[in-house]
Amino acid sequence: MLAGELRLHGVRVLVLEKETEPIRQSRAQGLHARSIEVMAQRGLLDRFLALGKQYTVGGFFAGLAKSWPERMDTAHPYVLHIPQTTTERLLTEHAVEAGAEIRRGCEVTGLEQDDQGVSVELADGTWLRSRYVVGCDGGRSTVRKLLGVAFPGEPSRVETLLGVMKLDVEPQTLAAVTAEVRKTQLRFGAMPMEDGEYRVIVPAEGVAEDRVAAPTLGEFKQQLRAYGGTDFGAHSPRWLSRFGDATRQAEQYRVGRVLLAGDAAHIHPPTGGQGLNLGIQDAFNLGWKLAAEVCGWAPEGLLDSYHGERHPVAADVLDNTRAQIQLMSSEPGAQAVRRLMAELVEFEEVNRYLIEKISAIAIRYDFGPGHDLLGRRLRDVRLKRGRLYDLTHEGRGLLLDQSGRLSVAGWADRVDHVVDVSEELDAPAVLLRPDGHVAWVGEDQQDLLAHLPAWFGTATT
Repeated sequence: MLAGELRLHGVRVLVLEKETEPIRQSRAQGLHARSIEVMAQRGLLDRFLALGKQYTVGGFFAGLAKSWPERMDTAHPYVLHIPQTTTERLLTEHAVEAGAEIRRGCEVTGLEQDDQGVSVELADGTWLRSRYVVGCDGGRSTVRKLLGVAFPGEPSRVETLLGVMKLDVEPQTLAAVTAEVRKTQLRFGAMPMEDGEYRVIVPAEGVAEDRVAAPTLGEFKQQLRAYGGTDFGAHSPRWLSRFGDATRQAEQYRVGRVLLAGDAAHIHPPTGGQGLNLGIQDAFNLGWKLAAEVCGWAPEGLLDSYHGERHPVAADVLDNTRAQIQLMSSEPGAQAVRRLMAELVEFEEVNRYLIEKISAIAIRYDFGPGHDLLGRRLRDVRLKRGRLYDLTHEGRGLLLDQSGRLSVAGWADRVDHVVDVSEELDAPAVLLRPDGHVAWVGEDQQDLLAHLPAWFGTATT
């Protein structure tokens, strides 16, 4: 995702990937509304919609079964069920089409930086040089460790087994056993997939000493019997894995010319399906800022605003996953709180608040006092001549001017000026950053000129 964003601005990008082949495991299974919007903003959504399925099911917050509220602040009020492997393939294709270079089988083992750039050592002893490096290398990030960035939080206390396999069981029996077990244990179930396979989830017996080692089919069958009284005739596993509830966040997202994004910057339980989405949105926030720095027009502090904006967002995700894990516990006290929460989500505003938190459409960056839209991303509003997101595919800033009296002269190489109207927008004009967040609202030209440099640098003559 980040490589594709950088290429929109002509930045030369090299992706170093340790694995020699694409992964076959699909831990993440979908995109939430904000990530769907991100794909629409870059003209990629049709590719995803063609390979995914749209759902508006409840249960994303701690499995509390409550349908989605009406009139959500998005043109895409649904979850797109699409395997992680497909999401990675589509984003890889997009990055390569945009001109990014991807080298597989390249493991990073060393890193040194100075005032001019970063030198990266590979496992084969070769060195590469670049102006910036971004560690997108997961929860066990080599880049983060080489930087010496602290990763405080809590270790795993419970562990869950996850895998794809075949089951020799009647659907009615599977449904009945699952329904009974899930009355007290929500980390249990089997979802049918293609080719007669099932995605199986079951609590592990304990926390494994070797977290990297994959579990065995025998462990799965043992735990299925322990919770459901049957192993469902499980056989022919395609992949098996484990995950814990460790919750940690990097203290710094930037050290000089090296930055962290995605799981390298934060890890948390998968409750609510937020992890992959959080990483995509990190990249979307960082891409245009890093490109501005490389291209020489970034105002002071722009690149540092990546940490300032995204660190609090991830901290909030960590907190809501901590809360969800507690609500999913089988302990009597936790179950009592869960029953109370089940009553509270019946109030539409509570339900809306939780869904907008999980789907990330409620995020508001702190741009100071001002209009209610300031700091929020603007949804894909209908214009007289189309839709807003159709105008954002190139990753530039955008002034949506309903007055027709404004100008971005001096920033036209970085900001598009669109004169159009929308019945859905109650503001004379809005200035959007390349990530779609509202940086200014108003109708006064001098006020606009005072705000443009804060996000788009010095005007050109």
